[in-house]
Amino acid sequence: MTETKSSRLTRTRLISLSVFLIFSLLLSGCVLKTSYDIVAGTVKGAYYVATGTVKTVYKIGQFTFEVVQAPFNWPLTRDEIETIDGLPVKEAIRQGRVKWAPYVVHGRRYVPMSSRQAQRYEATGIASWYGEETRRKKGGHMTANGEAFNPNALTAAHKYLPLPINVRVTNLENGRSIIVRVNDRGPFPSANNPNSGKRIIDLTYGAAKRLGFHKKGLARVRVKVIPVKMGT
Repeated sequence: MTETKSSRLTRTRLISLSVFLIFSLLLSGCVLKTSYDIVAGTVKGAYYVATGTVKTVYKIGQFTFEVVQAPFNWPLTRDEIETIDGLPVKEAIRQGRVKWAPYVVHGRRYVPMSSRQAQRYEATGIASWYGEETRRKKGGHMTANGEAFNPNALTAAHKYLPLPINVRVTNLENGRSIIVRVNDRGPFPSANNPNSGKRIIDLTYGAAKRLGFHKKGLARVRVKVIPVKMGT
C-alpha cells in the first residue's frame, strides 16, 4: 500500500518513543513485542507497542503510556510558543520538525539539546505541575509535539530535552519515583512569577499526584533521561 504524505507525518509524530526507540514501520492493528535493557537504570520488564491509526501504547516496567494524536483544531497547551524552527507552531508540528528544533517564547529563543546530548542528561531542581485549566474545561489541548494532552497521564514538559523522550523523576522530599514521557515545552517565566522559568520540569496533575506533591504544587526532584537499549 502506498503511504500518503499525511500518514507519514502522523506516523512520525506517534512512534518516536525515546532516544533509542524509533520504529520505522507501523501497521494498523499490529503489536510489536521485544525485550529491553535499561542502561544504568533499574527498570526491568517487557516492552510492547500496540499501534493503530492515531494511537500508540507502550510500557516501560510498570508504567504504561498511551500516545494519542491531537486534532489540529485543538488549542496548544502552551499558546505562548510563537514559532518552532522558524515556522508557525502547528505547521512545524505538521511537518514533523519539532524534536530538537529551536523555538521562540515571548521573543526569547530556546535551543533544545540533541538526542545524543540528552543521553547523559541528569538534573536536580524544582518541579511544578500544570494543566489545571485543562482539567476544568471541555475539549482537548495539543502538546508542543502534537499529542493530545491528558492531565491524568504520566507526561511532562521540559524546555530543552528533545521531544518525545522518557525520563525518571524522583521526588527528593519523599523518595517516590516514576517514569514520565516528555512531550511538551515549559515551564516558562510568567508575568506574575518570573521565577517559574527556573523550574526544571512541569508535570501533569497525574504525575504530580503519583509523586505526592499535587496538593503542595512544587517539589525538589531529580530528573534523569532513561537510555533504552533494545534487546533480541
